[in-house]
Parts: sequence; C-alpha cells; structure tokens
Amino acid sequence: MEKTDKDYLELKKTIRDLIRLDFITPEEIPNIELYMDQLTHFMDQHLGSTLRSEEEKTLTKTMINNYTKNKLLPPPEKKRYSRKHLILLIYIYYLKNVVSINDIRRILGPMNDPEFDSDKVFNIYKSIFEMEKLQYFNAEASIIKSEQIAEKRLPKDKDEYLNKMAFIYMLGYDIFMKKRLIEKLIDELPED
Repeated sequence: MEKTDKDYLELKKTIRDLIRLDFITPEEIPNIELYMDQLTHFMDQHLGSTLRSEEEKTLTKTMINNYTKNKLLPPPEKKRYSRKHLILLIYIYYLKNVVSINDIRRILGPMNDPEFDSDKVFNIYKSIFEMEKLQYFNAEASIIKSEQIAEKRLPKDKDEYLNKMAFIYMLGYDIFMKKRLIEKLIDELPED
C-alpha cells in the first residue's frame, strides 16, 4: 500500500521526535571556568536527552582525563576548564560516534594551539551552530527520502520486519557514505 501525505506527515513527526537534539546554544556556554564536576553536570544537563539509555553517560571524569591524555583537549589550568574546553568537549561528544579518536585529534588538533584562544574557538562554535540548525532539516529530508526509496523497492505485500530492515539499511548506507567522505576529508588535513 502506497504511503499518503498523511503518512509522510506522521513520519516527519516521528523523525522530529526521535532525532530531536538538545543543542547547546552559544549563549548557554558559560564564560567562566568550571571544575570537573561542574563540567560533567553541564554536559549531562544539556545533552542527557540525546542518550539512548539511562546507563549511558554523556561525559565522565575518566573520559575527560583520557581526552586530555590523548591530546584532544589541552590540560586544565588549576583543575579548571575554560569555555574552550567545553566547546572542544561538545565537538568530541558528537564526533566520537562517527570517527576514531585519532581522527578527532587530527580535526581538533589546531584548536589546542594557544593561538586558538577561547574567544576564537567560541566564534567558530557560533558559526558552526548556525550551520547545524540548517543541517537538521537536510537530515530530516534525507531520512524521508531513504524511507521512500525503501518503500518503492519492496513488494507491496511486504511485512513490517522487511520494511524496517530496508529502511535501516538505507539509513546505514547513507551514514556509511558520509563517514567515508568525512575520512577522506580528514586524510586531506595537514599532519600535526
């Protein structure tokens, strides 16, 4: 049975409910230094709803220490983390599900340089944030297109499992292609 406009409106609502992201707006990023507990609380408060289950953590002390040890983050000053640290942690949070720690280090490495002071990193974040808001609607349209392709290619008597499996595969293939492009772009970045 072919989907109707009402079905696609319902799909859009479902997509919006499922991929609703709690963005951290530039205005929400404090311009004061935070201690580790304050930093993890801030991330939990702002990104906790993006987690799949209650067992997951947005950020732990161990993660932060490992990111510092692996040179993804500059070391804190007197056990305090700046606005720059917080922004880098936001980038790490989103990137770690897509690329390796080595790739993240390569992407963010230049921002660890002292020439990238907190204000410069904050201004970059503001620009990227504006682009992310626009990208949300592109992602929604892409998901709907993947569902439409899966719907048209399966026999009309398909069952629910086959429908979901095809849709999942289409989304996975889309992610795979984008991940490969990301890796190619990372490979083109200058070495440290």
